[in-house]
Amino acid sequence: MIFDTDIFIWVQRGNNKAAKIMDASDHRFLSVFTYMELLQCAKNKTQHKVIKGFLSGLNFMVLPFTENIGHRASIYIEEYSLSSDLRAGDAVVAATAVENNMPLVSSNSKHFSPIKDLRLKVFKP
Repeated sequence: MIFDTDIFIWVQRGNNKAAKIMDASDHRFLSVFTYMELLQCAKNKTQHKVIKGFLSGLNFMVLPFTENIGHRASIYIEEYSLSSDLRAGDAVVAATAVENNMPLVSSNSKHFSPIKDLRLKVFKP
């Protein structure tokens, strides 16, 4: 299962429901875009270490950006950016999930639910 950035934020805020979803998943993945977003929010190197330690401790695997993911993400932008306000980062995350044949967990149903080939698990805090 691939986790969107917002799920990590919910866990950080102490949301037990989000933590349970992570704990219940046998295989935990995130896109390289989500990884970069998490690191970008850190205020210092110590927070970088905390983020990396958290991901490592829960055996998260970062999925790389590939040519196929980039191609699919660009198609998603063409198809959904005007109608659903899909942004480039969300397109990359969705394309990563689809290209790796995995469901995506996110509370951002507005941007992701229109994508027909995405298996979206909507998180409701």
